Parts: sequence; C-alpha cells; structure tokens
Amino acid sequence: MKKVFFLALVFGLTGCTAIDVSQISRAHKVEHVCIESNPKVIVDGFVDTVTQIFQQRGISTQIYNAGAQPNDCEVIMFYTARRSWDITPYLSYAELSLFKDNTQIGYAEYRLRGKGGLALNKWASVESKMTPVVEQLLGQYPVTN
Repeated sequence: MKKVFFLALVFGLTGCTAIDVSQISRAHKVEHVCIESNPKVIVDGFVDTVTQIFQQRGISTQIYNAGAQPNDCEVIMFYTARRSWDITPYLSYAELSLFKDNTQIGYAEYRLRGKGGLALNKWASVESKMTPVVEQLLGQYPVTN
C-alpha cells in the first residue's frame, strides 16, 4: 500500500507534459517564416521565445497582423498558447502550425496534462518549456549562431 501511495504522490508531483511534433523537412528549404499575430495569446515571452529559436537556426521571421499577410511569404506560421493560473500564471498549452503553399509542413504542440497537478515545473519559464518543442520542430535545421 505504501508503494501505491508513493507512486501516486510522485506522479502527482511531476505532472505530465505531452509534446507532439511533426518535424519540418529540410526539403522545404525554409529560410523565412511569416508569423500571423494572435492577439488572444497573452503569454508573456511566447512569441519572442519562438522567433529567437527560429533565428538561431538561420530562419528569419516576420510578424504580421491577421488579414495583412505580406505577399512574399512562402511559409506561414499560426500559433496559439494558453496560460493557466495557480498562484501565478504559467504556460499550459501551445500549438504551432506551419504551412507552405496551403499545405501543412510542420506542427508542434506542448500540453501540460491536468494543468500540471502539483508539479513544481509547471511554473517553469516559457523559454524552458518551448525551447525543446521548437528545437524538435526544427530538428533538421542546424543551429547557425
């Protein structure tokens, strides 16, 4: 019985993070990504973190408002992110979808199952949560700087 209680406590404290990624193939030759701004996302540092990782891989980014897509955009990224509250706000969900010629070429999702439960890492920074997700998404694109 003590083992069952201990395991339940450990799983409750660690929470579960789910990451689902469909990596962007190097064959797509992504050099620039236009990111459609999502004003519903109020997660501090989210867009900055994502764009920084793209730039580390030699992929430039440009943010535009919905309905004002620049004509020279070959690759477009849409995103959403949600925060949850438990004493302070924290990132609990994020999704990135990348399209080229109206075809999805990449997808990444970060999900904190059960909103993190009692896990202390649920309050980790947006950067520490999203960096491994975006790096996996861009895994075929080496770091250039």
